[in-house]
Amino acid sequence: MIRLDNISKQHGHQLLFIEASMVLQKGEKVGLVGPNGAGKSTIFRMIAGQELPDDGRVLIDPGMTIGHFSQDVGEMSGMSAVAAVMDGAGPLSALAAEMVELEAAMVDPGQADNMDVLVARYGEVQGRFQELGGYGLEDRAREVLGGLSFSQERMDGDVGLLSGGWKMRVALARILLMQPDGMLLDEPSNHLDLESLIWLEDFLKNYDGALLMTSHDREFMNRIVNKIVEIDGGTLTTYSGNFDFYEQQRALTEKQRQAQFERQQAMLSKEIKFIERFKARASHAAQVQSRVKKLDKIERVEPPKRRQSVRFEFRTPPRSGDDVVSFKAVHKAYGSQTIYANLDFQLSRKQRWCVLGVNGAGKSTLLKLVAGAHTPDLGTLPDKGTVTLGASVRMGYFAQHSMDLLEGDETVFESLDASFPQAGQGPLRTLAGCFGFSGDDVEKPCRVLSGGEKARLVMAKMLYDPPNFLVLDEPTNHLDMATKEMLVAALAGFEGTMLFVSHDRYFLSQLSNRVLELTPGGLHQYGGGYTEYVARTGHEAPGLHPGG
Repeated sequence: MIRLDNISKQHGHQLLFIEASMVLQKGEKVGLVGPNGAGKSTIFRMIAGQELPDDGRVLIDPGMTIGHFSQDVGEMSGMSAVAAVMDGAGPLSALAAEMVELEAAMVDPGQADNMDVLVARYGEVQGRFQELGGYGLEDRAREVLGGLSFSQERMDGDVGLLSGGWKMRVALARILLMQPDGMLLDEPSNHLDLESLIWLEDFLKNYDGALLMTSHDREFMNRIVNKIVEIDGGTLTTYSGNFDFYEQQRALTEKQRQAQFERQQAMLSKEIKFIERFKARASHAAQVQSRVKKLDKIERVEPPKRRQSVRFEFRTPPRSGDDVVSFKAVHKAYGSQTIYANLDFQLSRKQRWCVLGVNGAGKSTLLKLVAGAHTPDLGTLPDKGTVTLGASVRMGYFAQHSMDLLEGDETVFESLDASFPQAGQGPLRTLAGCFGFSGDDVEKPCRVLSGGEKARLVMAKMLYDPPNFLVLDEPTNHLDMATKEMLVAALAGFEGTMLFVSHDRYFLSQLSNRVLELTPGGLHQYGGGYTEYVARTGHEAPGLHPGG
C-alpha cells in the first residue's frame, strides 16, 4: 500500500498541495489527472523517494518495490537494448552482476585460497537467481521489447544509437520486466505506435501490483484504470471508475456545487437586504443583530472552479479541385528494402484518410511523398512513378521535424506575428490562447518550449490561415488531453481534405472517414472510418490478430 497523508508542498511561490491525501492499494490501477504544472510529476517523485513533502507523510509498506518511469531517460549507451532492459530488473540484475564477478574470481589464480568461500557464495547466488527466474530473464526481456515493437536487430544494437523515442521504450521495458509491487508510469503512452500501445494496455491489465499513471490518451486510460485521482487547487480528490466516468461525475458535482452556490447567494442577498433596510430602526435592532450573527456563522459555499475550455474555429479554406492527390505506379525503396511497388492510390476532396500499418510499413514515407511534391528537399521523391497534387490544392504538413524549424530566440507571439504580420495583436493573442498560450506564456522564447508547447505553436501557425489539405504525422504526440480535444473538435468542422497517421484511437475514430492499411501484401482500402475498420477486421491495428 502507498499512502499520501496530509501532504503539503510548495515549489518557489507556487503552492502545489495543501494537506492533500490519497491511498493506492495492491491491485488498484489509478489514473492521476490535473492541468499541466498541477504537480503530477511531483507526486511520482515523492512516492519514488526523490523528493520530500514540506509537511505530511508519504507511507509505503515495508519491502514494497517501486518502479518509476518518467520522460527523463538517463544515459544508456554502450550496451545493447536487451542488456539495458535486463540491467534494470531489480534484485535479479544485482545477482547476475555478482555471478559474473564470482565467475571471474573463481578462475583467477590469485584467489585460489578463497576458492571454498567463492564456490559456496556462488552456489547461494545462483540458487537465488534461479529461484527468481533469472535464467528466463533474457527471453522475457526480448518478449517485452518485442511487445514495444523492437526488431531483433534493434534489440541487439547499441541503445546509445537509438532516437529519444526508442530510448523511452527501453526505459519503459526496464520497469515492465522488473514487475515491481508498485508501478509509477508518467505518460507511458507517448512515443508508442498503435500496436505497442495495445500490447502495453494488455500487459498493464494483467499486472497485479499497484499502478499509478498519467496519460494524455483517453482510450488508453479508460481501458486500464479503475480509479481516478484528480489534482485541483492543491487538493487530491478520488473518483471510482475510469476516465469517462470521472468526467461525468465531475460535471455532476460541479452542477450540484453551482446550484448550491446560487441558492446560498440568493439567501445571503435576501438577508443582507433585510439588514440594510432595518439596521437604522431601533424596533428591529434585535432581529438585525440576530441575522448579522447568523451570517457570520454561515460557511460560505465556493463556486466550482471554471475549467478553461477554449474553442478554435477554422476559417473556411479555399476550395480545392476534386482530385487532391494521385499516386501512379509509385515505387519506393530504402537501399535493398522495398517500401512500395507499383502503388496506385487516389485521394479525393473532403476525404479523411487515416493510414495504418506496422512499424516500417511506410506510413510516414507515404505522407512525406505527398509533402515532397512541394518540398523535394525532404529526399523522399519516389524512385519511379508519380505523386501529383491536384488543382488549387494548398497543403499544410505537420511532422515531428516541423518543431525543429521554430526560431529559437523568437517569443511565441513574435513567431506568430512573423507568420501573420497583417493579423494584428488581438487575433494573434486569441489564437495563442486557443492553443494553450495564455497571459505571459506568449512571451516565452521558442527555445525553452516543451515538446507539447512546440507542437501547439506549429499547429496554431498551420491552422490559422487554413490550407484545404492537411497532412498530419502523429499530430497529437505531445498534446495534453484538453488541447487534443480542442483540436479534434476544430478538425471535425474542417471543410478540407485530410491524410494522417496517429496512434490515438480517439483521434482516429473521431476524424477518419476512410482507412488506408499498408501491409506486406499491398494496399488495402476501407470505406468508413476507423471505428468501422475495427468492426470489420476484428482488430485495432494491422499487426494484431482478430480478437488480440
